[in-house]
Amino acid sequence: MAAPAAPRCSGTRFHHVHGANVRMDPTRTQATRVESFAHGLCFSREPLAPGQIFLVEIEEKERGWCGHLRVGLTAHDPQSLRAVPEYSLPDLASLGDTWVFAITRSHNRVAPGAEPRAPGTLPEPFLRIERLRIPRDPLVGRSRPGRYSHLLDSLYQLNVLPATARRSRIGVLYAPQPDGTADMHIVINGEDMGASARGLPAARPLYAVVDVFASTKSVRLIQVDYGLPSLQTLCRLVIQKHVVHRLAIGGLALPPALRTFCME
Repeated sequence: MAAPAAPRCSGTRFHHVHGANVRMDPTRTQATRVESFAHGLCFSREPLAPGQIFLVEIEEKERGWCGHLRVGLTAHDPQSLRAVPEYSLPDLASLGDTWVFAITRSHNRVAPGAEPRAPGTLPEPFLRIERLRIPRDPLVGRSRPGRYSHLLDSLYQLNVLPATARRSRIGVLYAPQPDGTADMHIVINGEDMGASARGLPAARPLYAVVDVFASTKSVRLIQVDYGLPSLQTLCRLVIQKHVVHRLAIGGLALPPALRTFCME
């Protein structure tokens, strides 16, 4: 069985069908829940291609609520819904043919059996999920350099940025299986969480589900280019490996644009 082709890189957008409390920006790449803690359901504009990741970054949080972002897949065309459910769990899931998981603060773990990366080694440029290969760099959420960012750098190198933190990046995709079904995978900050659901009907259109729920107030879509990592990205990996912390990059003799990029 040949390896699946990389998905075509077309601009992903949110569907025009969404929860009552969701406000979209004009490009339909940012979804914000404007009130309450529910009615925050969003969908991908189109069904996902096999191996295509639907990736969002948490833009804004809201205190006072219990619960976080929920992501998954559904075989229901959003336009076919008589009404957008109030919640992904349990309302949308109860319709059947829907697989949704709640993201928690402690959810950011390497899939069972994965080998931890040795300290000081460069991460693999591609995330490999079964027979799929996805550029890792855009999948990873990063802190903004600041007064105390050097204290956090070791955490980001070890990829323990809490899954529910602001600027964390969370994606969902499905990997086709030889028996004609598919496995759903959730990716958090560049790490595969393993098969979250199995036996999905790969022959049916599968839409991404993003529930902007509770303490997650706003998310932004991240576009993923499935080509080779850019020279700029590879430069950042090497430079960040050889500095004590990212604030030190500001003193390097680098072109301003590259210096800014490397400090992200």
